[in-house]
Amino acid sequence: MSTPTSPLTHFDAQGQAHMVDVGAKPATHRIAVATGRIEMLPATLALIESGTAKKGDVLGIARIAGIMAAKKTSELIPLCHPLALTRVAVEFETASTRHKGATGIFCSATVETVGPTGVEMEALTAVQVALLTIYDMCKAVDRGMEVNGVRVMEKRGGKSGDFVA
Repeated sequence: MSTPTSPLTHFDAQGQAHMVDVGAKPATHRIAVATGRIEMLPATLALIESGTAKKGDVLGIARIAGIMAAKKTSELIPLCHPLALTRVAVEFETASTRHKGATGIFCSATVETVGPTGVEMEALTAVQVALLTIYDMCKAVDRGMEVNGVRVMEKRGGKSGDFVA
């Protein structure tokens, strides 16, 4: 059970889950960057890169899915505040550009707002849903794809200060 001095802000003194009151916090510029990757067979990556996947433009659709997911985070995560996002950018690069011989795609989501609470959850949600969309669009040819390494890489703004992984 949580105590009033607990660092877990979504629990009250009695250990009950609650939405954190951010009403008295000042609105500041908030930015979060999250990243993750999906690993796949070389043939699957080739399909994506060539644009010949049966379901269409895999990365274009995954980008839109990630943006939509960031905007709907408060509907998916019970105690998240609905936020007016000012920017959501979802970018992809092939894993081989980062790690020679790797086959897969890295995803990065940058989310911004001006408000009383951060956007880490929105950035994480954008990455997860973008990668899941890639899986969904390519599962007919590669059911062994694996999503890995989803994490917050950077967070700026707010009382707790900046974080860089």
